[in-house]
Amino acid sequence: MASEAGGEQVRGIGARLRSAREKKGLTVLQAAEKLHVDVRLLESLEAEQFSTLGAAVYVRGHMRRYADLVGESPTQLQQLYDETTHTVEPDLTRIPRRERDGDPSRLMVPALLILAGFALAGILWWLLSMQAGKAAPVRTLQPVTVAAVAGAGTSPAPGTMINVAAATSAVEAPAGAAPPPAPAGSTPAHAGSAAPSAGAAQLALKFAAASWVDIYEAGGRRLLHGVEAAGSARTLTGKAPLRVVLGNAHGVALELNGQTVALDGLVHSDGSAHIVIDRTGRAAAAHRG
Repeated sequence: MASEAGGEQVRGIGARLRSAREKKGLTVLQAAEKLHVDVRLLESLEAEQFSTLGAAVYVRGHMRRYADLVGESPTQLQQLYDETTHTVEPDLTRIPRRERDGDPSRLMVPALLILAGFALAGILWWLLSMQAGKAAPVRTLQPVTVAAVAGAGTSPAPGTMINVAAATSAVEAPAGAAPPPAPAGSTPAHAGSAAPSAGAAQLALKFAAASWVDIYEAGGRRLLHGVEAAGSARTLTGKAPLRVVLGNAHGVALELNGQTVALDGLVHSDGSAHIVIDRTGRAAAAHRG
């Protein structure tokens, strides 16, 4: 499980990948461009810093694609990775167990005291509420002059008691006055939602499982890049056709403008998919060169 380079045995996953890449005459940057991945991902593989790449399924997927590119044996590298990686399983027999509580009757007294405290607080609140209701001042009608309500078109007799609030509300606003402003946050009846820009496509992604994703719109602008967690969802808007790279395509559902994007026959054996989606929602295999 070792390749020869310059007459000597090259051992280790990173060393074998680096040696094979150099034989191909490729730099790390050139290899990253061919695989459409971040250059730091390939550097982590060659340095055997697998912990920075996430779960083991992603490490194996990236390792297989890199090996195919540089002409190494994916099977041998996978076996070497399995031999050098050990998963520590928790020892369930050593989980500490909680000691059983003592006599439950000892908790009865504190519980009763707490209940009595709540009951006493409720009684005090009720008594205070009753006293506050009795002490509330009674509102009285204030006498106003004829001039105070002249605008309302009425002429009360001298000494008549008039409700100030009713008299004030009876005065009509002068003709031509501007209507009161609408409450904050209200929306006019004719207002509508803005229509999407012409030619734009809306791509919705739902992740049933964690997956690495890289998406570009027409023109080469990157819309999304990185690892998305299981249970998450993304909605992107860009110009079609869209170029999409998925690391775990079986765990991702795609919709373009509300239409399901079928990936039948487009997923590789390692679970990845390199596709191009046109504006009608049809997916086709993308060139991986």
